[in-house]
Amino acid sequence: MSTGAQHTNAADLIWQHWQAGTVMAALPDVSRPHHRRDGYTIQAGVTAKGSRPSTGWKIAATSKAGQAHIGVDGPLAGRLLGERTHQSGAMVSLTGNRMRVAEPEFAFRCGKRLEPRVAPYTPDEVLSAMDALIPAIEVPDSRFEDFAKAGAAQLVADCACARDFVLGTPTTADWSAIDLSRHRVQGSIAGRLERDGIGANVLDDPRLALTWLVNELSSLGIALEPGEIATTGTCMTPLEIQPGDHVIADFGVLGRVEARFA
Repeated sequence: MSTGAQHTNAADLIWQHWQAGTVMAALPDVSRPHHRRDGYTIQAGVTAKGSRPSTGWKIAATSKAGQAHIGVDGPLAGRLLGERTHQSGAMVSLTGNRMRVAEPEFAFRCGKRLEPRVAPYTPDEVLSAMDALIPAIEVPDSRFEDFAKAGAAQLVADCACARDFVLGTPTTADWSAIDLSRHRVQGSIAGRLERDGIGANVLDDPRLALTWLVNELSSLGIALEPGEIATTGTCMTPLEIQPGDHVIADFGVLGRVEARFA
């Protein structure tokens, strides 16, 4: 089987499990990626099967706890599916979702194309290309039965554990003047749970996580395009959710975002 056929076969299998809400132990040996670059190629094939263009990008494992949770030693980038992106207040189905957590995140919207290049982008260059900061909630999942043992390459192929994504309204606050590393966020499940978070939980600063993502894409020959969203990873211990829950992520002066789960 050619490399192209291997990638296509892997993308087909991941997509089938995603649509059916089922899981697998691992991709077959013949089509299993062993390097992150191959994982990203498969990932592109998975998202190309969606009915709508990708919304943008997510980062998985932006904390030591998150890395330990999925068995990797650093962050992973994944595409967000257009048909799995919802607006604040949406009802999100948990059918087939085994992780069942909600993750409040700092998301950014790109306003200026950041094209691939040899030299790494600096945080200032990246931030100057963003035209909005948006409160968001990610609802991840994996198509692998034991995602902690799947390995980075397979998890990358699986869109870095992407599933549903809930996007709030762009903040009207002057977010560029705020130290996001110290900015606090409160996550709550109405009547059941409250939890605090802070920007420093995201690779020490959501702005550094965003820069990591841009440089990861650049190294792969991928641009961050105007209008694309980049969400930077959970800023708190994920909120354990179940059907019937109403989750609110309050980012203070930056706004809030909420979702209900069925």
